[in-house]
Amino acid sequence: MAPLTDLREVVESEIKEWHFHIYFHQRNADEHQAALELRDAVLRLRRDGAFVAVPLFRVNTDPIGPHPVGSYEIWCPSESFASVFSYLCMNRGNLSILVHPLTREQRAYVQDHEVRNAWIGPSFPLDLVTLPVRSEEIPFQYSSLKLGYSSTAPGLSLEDRKKIGGHVEHILKGEKEAAKAPHD
Repeated sequence: MAPLTDLREVVESEIKEWHFHIYFHQRNADEHQAALELRDAVLRLRRDGAFVAVPLFRVNTDPIGPHPVGSYEIWCPSESFASVFSYLCMNRGNLSILVHPLTREQRAYVQDHEVRNAWIGPSFPLDLVTLPVRSEEIPFQYSSLKLGYSSTAPGLSLEDRKKIGGHVEHILKGEKEAAKAPHD
């Protein structure tokens, strides 16, 4: 399957919400403690305005769903994704983190967890048989925040995006190491 290149389709399919699953071996007290300390740090930083990230209240001390070890989930809107990803990369210690999108295509659970995922640290095998393949509903998380899929902020128009892209191409014309966009 060729990657999408139609500007409208690409913009309309953009991912607006993400999950970070922080993993720890549940019988390893040091890892469990490190995971809880990371969670508290994320909560403090959210409170202080570093980013928007919402850890679920529940910390799973045993495997649950597709997750083979202890874990907890952090929801993150696209508006804070880079900040949260950066923070977790730099501060995860020895913990592994599964990162996956929450897509809008009839809630493709398995694809989001298996095909569209990424790992910060070593990966773990997931038990995907526990996930529904599809669901008709798209559950919005924390819609009261008006971020991610629930955002009411106007985005850039396609025309504005084209202008920005043209401007970037013009600036990069003089950069020897930068790849140039193909001429269509």
